[in-house]
Amino acid sequence: MMLHADGQILPDTGDPGFGVYLHWPFCAAKCPYCDFNSHVRHQPVDQPRFVEAFLKEMAAARELSGPRTVTSIFIGGGTPSLMQPATVEAILNGVANTWHVPAGIEITLEANPSSVEAERFRGYRAAGVNRVSMGVQALNDRDLKFLGRLHNVEEALTAIRLAREIFPRMSFDLIYARPGQTVEAWNKELVEAINLAVDHLSLYQLTIEEGTPFFGLHKAGKFTVPDGDQSAALYEATQEITARHGMPAYEVSNHAVPGSESRHNLTYWRYGDYAGIGPGAHGRISRGRQKIATATERNPEAWLSLVEARGHGMIDHELLDSEEQADELLLMGLRLREGVDLARWQALSGRDPDPKREQLLLDHGFIERLGNSRLRCTPSGMLILDSVVADLAC
Repeated sequence: MMLHADGQILPDTGDPGFGVYLHWPFCAAKCPYCDFNSHVRHQPVDQPRFVEAFLKEMAAARELSGPRTVTSIFIGGGTPSLMQPATVEAILNGVANTWHVPAGIEITLEANPSSVEAERFRGYRAAGVNRVSMGVQALNDRDLKFLGRLHNVEEALTAIRLAREIFPRMSFDLIYARPGQTVEAWNKELVEAINLAVDHLSLYQLTIEEGTPFFGLHKAGKFTVPDGDQSAALYEATQEITARHGMPAYEVSNHAVPGSESRHNLTYWRYGDYAGIGPGAHGRISRGRQKIATATERNPEAWLSLVEARGHGMIDHELLDSEEQADELLLMGLRLREGVDLARWQALSGRDPDPKREQLLLDHGFIERLGNSRLRCTPSGMLILDSVVADLAC
């Protein structure tokens, strides 16, 4: 289902699709807030060797998935824009040789402004990439420095202009709820971002994750982030401004011109299938009524050795029963503005939502029914999404 800016809901096809996620784990530097599987290497990465490993792991994934038609491809990281265009082309050719890849599907590559070069961008486009997602994160130099980014605002704007020129579709990320950030300052920055964007923005609140440098600094009192009330005000301002400018939220942190939602990310949130290829990649593959949850070795060199020795780097392979799938469907689907297909959830869980718990959430204005077919979080419910999911899953 898609939401038009006026709030009208259009039926979806009922098929969440089959995505392929490819994880390139290398970065030029590790950002202090980042808990993703990213690694800095001071020697050049042997890209042809990693390509061969990607191709081998695709073949192993094909054994699990069987023949499928790919509906989207996403090259994430790490910093995929550190790859040579020939590397991207070889990996995408590998996907096309492993599954059926129709012409014109969404193929996204993540990029950092500091690693953007016009020649490389044109090479990615020639390789088949038709959508780029850039980690801009802030539009002022002070906060970019605080966030540990390697680019400045001028470089970010140059990268955005270049992406708009070369790729049919472009998105970029911003992080808000930064230390000392006011609603007024964020409003101004957000409007600037909307004017720079083509059709999509990802807007994330800064979270302090254990195991990151920011965790220790924050715990030691070296900086503070906005409290709960201020964070809620920033979130609410984000929703209001993006909706007013024609880029409403279709997911808790993602905003798009209606019709330009990320096809790949919708596959995740609608609980479709996807193959996860590369170090630290996760996947979900349906086999009859069961889903296989897969995860690969996170360390790039250890993953490479595993693939070369046995054909894949998978270290976790779990069969999810119907109840576990129902919980994951709820967890993912309630992130979406369109909500969850109740019939699908009931078919997996074998039950209706607990009427008392549902009524309590309805009475508090945290969820709402869309006819008899769908259940979704209200804007207030999105602020306490984890609690809403936990209540409904019981």
